[in-house]
Amino acid sequence: MPDDLERCYIAGLRILNYRFNSEAELRAKLDRKEFPRDAIDATIERLRREKWLDDDRYAAAYARTRVRKGIGRARIKRELMNAGVESTAIARALDVPDHDERAAAVVSAKKRLAILRRRNDDDVIREKLVAYLFRQGYDSTLARDVVREVIAK
Repeated sequence: MPDDLERCYIAGLRILNYRFNSEAELRAKLDRKEFPRDAIDATIERLRREKWLDDDRYAAAYARTRVRKGIGRARIKRELMNAGVESTAIARALDVPDHDERAAAVVSAKKRLAILRRRNDDDVIREKLVAYLFRQGYDSTLARDVVREVIAK
């Protein structure tokens, strides 16, 4: 019968096979499975050595995926912080040179505008669209500028 260390390692691999996790997320999941702390620490270290666990790679992949979905940098940063990723790794992940935040906000606003126009007047639309962009992680100044631009068209 495998000991705690081996069972913890196998559980960690299974979790990572299902979905890429940050180190903090994996640690929390293994802790919920009630593995001893020393087994979790050893498993995390082994997975890091074997390159199964890498917060820089996790943050970069996560940021790329969220940017493609039109999510703003502020929201991505908040989500990565909640996942327990260090701020330096987050900064590197968000340093996407070819990403135009304004263009992404315009695309996102236009999609949402089509939905809002069906059932609201312009003042309500403007208010809801700014709030939507803010929730998506775009800066409030950028959100207001973009809303003015897309409503004017």
